[in-house]
Amino acid sequence: MASEQLTEYERKRLQNIKRNDEVFASLKILSKASDLSAAGKRQKVETKSYKVSPQKKVKSETPVVIRRSLRTRGMPPDSKGLTDHFAHSDNKNSKSFSLEESSFPDVSGPISFKDAYADRSESGSDRSLMDAILSVAKQHHGGLIEEKADRVLDIEKKPRVAVCVKPECDENLSEKCDLGSLVKDFDGSKACKDEFSGKHDACSSDLMKGVVKTEKSEHGSHVDLGSLTLKPNNIARLMPGKILIVKFFPSNDMRMIMAGNKYGNVGFWNLNPMQEGEDGIYLYRTHTGPISGIVVQQSCLSKIFTSCYDGFIRLMDVEKEVFDLVHSSEYAIYSLSQNPNNVNTLYFSEGQGGLNIWDVRTKKSTTECRVHEARINTIDFNSQNLSIMASSSSDGTACLWDLRRMHTHKPEPLKILSHKKAVHAAYFSPSGKYLATTSYDDNVGILSGVNFEDTSMIHHNNQTGRWLSSFRAAWGWDDSYVFIGNMRRGVDVISPALRITIKTLQSPHMSAIPYRFHAHPYEVGMLAGATSGGQVYVWTSSQESAEEQ
Repeated sequence: MASEQLTEYERKRLQNIKRNDEVFASLKILSKASDLSAAGKRQKVETKSYKVSPQKKVKSETPVVIRRSLRTRGMPPDSKGLTDHFAHSDNKNSKSFSLEESSFPDVSGPISFKDAYADRSESGSDRSLMDAILSVAKQHHGGLIEEKADRVLDIEKKPRVAVCVKPECDENLSEKCDLGSLVKDFDGSKACKDEFSGKHDACSSDLMKGVVKTEKSEHGSHVDLGSLTLKPNNIARLMPGKILIVKFFPSNDMRMIMAGNKYGNVGFWNLNPMQEGEDGIYLYRTHTGPISGIVVQQSCLSKIFTSCYDGFIRLMDVEKEVFDLVHSSEYAIYSLSQNPNNVNTLYFSEGQGGLNIWDVRTKKSTTECRVHEARINTIDFNSQNLSIMASSSSDGTACLWDLRRMHTHKPEPLKILSHKKAVHAAYFSPSGKYLATTSYDDNVGILSGVNFEDTSMIHHNNQTGRWLSSFRAAWGWDDSYVFIGNMRRGVDVISPALRITIKTLQSPHMSAIPYRFHAHPYEVGMLAGATSGGQVYVWTSSQESAEEQ
């Protein structure tokens, strides 16, 4: 009866639908489409992540009163204004602000590990981290680190090399990058004192003498780039927000990552935790602004210095379980470093272009002068001669300095390399023979030669945009390669000898762009990269993994 009521058009329509379903079923199109859709979805890799204890909300003791205007209540307006009692009365909603302030550490003095540790739950403890650092520090007491003969660089003495570098200066920079409105006035500050004793002529003949840390081969490398792999268990979200500093703990007895982000957090990731079931991630809140530097004292590995844009330098003393306040300034500190030849001295940039050399024992500044026109982004020392220092600045220059000759108010650099835009990094190679600079003008500069007189510019896209921090090219384990991130979720490997990008490290496990890198100083083939989402990637050599198995 129902079929008789259908029109001719409806009957043909039902026949066509039935015929199409039979055709689809014979071709198995629907099943293939579902399989293709499932294969196209990227599998989510389970990664390690930091833990933060949620803060309990404090219930308000006073009831919440809904404000209603006089107009809605049918009352005439009050022309008398606020009373004096109301103007000076306490804010009843001040608890919402105190909750936010309580999450910040007390910056006026030392901070205990208990107060700074982010995971304050009953199961959360940083005892494993402290035990691991103290154990390694005891083995390396006195700063004597035993190196593995088959993985490290040989140390040999080189004869004295005569050097006479004529200072160069380019006063007409095409573009300067002023990233801050707070400029420290160094005109009234004390003149730089000569930290190193001895007199020096205009051309110092012993400028580049000293112990040279050279690679085993002039042109060969210690690692096969094709063997570098990124495994899922070597990926972790170490902290929230953008990571600005990432470094390996300087020891071949423990594989641990140290990092600092823009929120003032300092995180540690032990890749080989002491206890089973632990992820090895520990997060501390030690500062109130972006972390600008992390330095481990070589003579005592249980002491770690951290600097911040808030103008504070803290000492993480694992033995005392406290973050002690070493130095405080009203100006931002943009970089921090330590001369391996003097473990009691800190070198840091202060304000816009200021260099401060701080004596940790006397808690006084031995040298304070202005060496750049804008903020100093990095400070590094030459392993060939620790009296030679390199600095990169947002004023568009990278300079070489002789610390023994910085005894004037305005010291003269040994060498000036000018870029068209801000220079975000300047690092010496492991042998000290080369200097690599990274600039926002899409160039990676390489300085070489006896007097660093040879300059070559290698093109690289360094435009990271507003959501990523700047790229910083980092040396590997010898002078063969420089590692720098790219905007395609990869790591470009630059050859200073060939002056081109010879390889790009990529992995399907990378979900973000790494932009800060550090090569393990004692584990050849181990490279760490940090992202803006708080993730850390650790590449390892497949040859090394095969040897361990």
